[in-house]
Amino acid sequence: MARQEHRQVVVDREPGQYLGHPTTVLLEDGRTMFAVYPKGHGRGAIVMKRSDDGGETWSDRLPTPQSWTTSKETPTIHRVVDGEGSKRLILWSGLYPARLSVSENDGKSWSELKAAGDWGGIVVMGFVEPLSTPGHYLAMFHDDGRFRRKQPTKQEEKAMTLYKTLSEDGGRTWSEPEEVWSSEEIHLCEPGCIRSPDGEQLAVLLRENRRRKNSHVIFSNDEGETWTEPRQLPLALSGDRHVCEYGPDGRLFISFRCVSPKPLQPIRPFEGDWVAWVGSYDDLVNNTEGQYFVRLGDNTKAYDTAYPGVEILPDGTFVAITYGHWDKNKQPYILSVRLKLSELDELSSDLRN
Repeated sequence: MARQEHRQVVVDREPGQYLGHPTTVLLEDGRTMFAVYPKGHGRGAIVMKRSDDGGETWSDRLPTPQSWTTSKETPTIHRVVDGEGSKRLILWSGLYPARLSVSENDGKSWSELKAAGDWGGIVVMGFVEPLSTPGHYLAMFHDDGRFRRKQPTKQEEKAMTLYKTLSEDGGRTWSEPEEVWSSEEIHLCEPGCIRSPDGEQLAVLLRENRRRKNSHVIFSNDEGETWTEPRQLPLALSGDRHVCEYGPDGRLFISFRCVSPKPLQPIRPFEGDWVAWVGSYDDLVNNTEGQYFVRLGDNTKAYDTAYPGVEILPDGTFVAITYGHWDKNKQPYILSVRLKLSELDELSSDLRN
């Protein structure tokens, strides 16, 4: 798959400039897509581009508010809808303080970044998930004590803490973050959320940043009020920054960076590359391996790749977008891959035969 160049679209590239860590959002028309990413490794001026044809072509870099040049961390973009049905886009910029920019006209114009509260964190927000009450949203992020408050905590023996915050007004304002889980032994971070097919359960996949264990998963059966104890996922799902979407047939497509625990490295052939896993929600619940595992992009520099955006178009095409060192000894750039699960099934069948 990584060598099938006909599936690839270059979203943005600038010689000598590091471009990385994109996130995306697809609007309700199934065609209009936005991608945002920093000029730099996890921090730097935020760049935004738009596609009007489901990611086949991309605009030039769009005008953005002046405050976007002051971003300290990876931006994330999300669609939110309030209880009256008014739609907006929100963009987060993390560290302290976590800041929010809002568009009330589908990205034509944006507010300046403003602090969401007297708090901050890392990769704000890993996800923004609509809850059962219209206009209500759950978001999660992590922090290791450096950015939660204006005055950082001591760094010795620091824990990694997973936080949740809630909005009841369609993403305009957010609650004081609450601790979901914390540990000094294993560092769970970069949450990625998927709802069960029946809508009754939330699953959050988590990177293990100390590289002592596989990635983990937690579940909630009460719209994020309480969560199960974290448990390890199968090795096939171990890695960083999981982004999950359902295909037309109900199977899950999960894009992430392939990273195994240190005691096992390099046990997998795609270590440090951009990969995807295909399986069912029941595989997450039952802790089973899933159907198959595929490399989407061959990263030439270990591990620095794959903060992905994943969107699914009305015809069942997945558009997966990320950054990577796609050319050896060159700066990373933003690339997309287009595929259908039926095409992956055919490829998997050919390899087995």
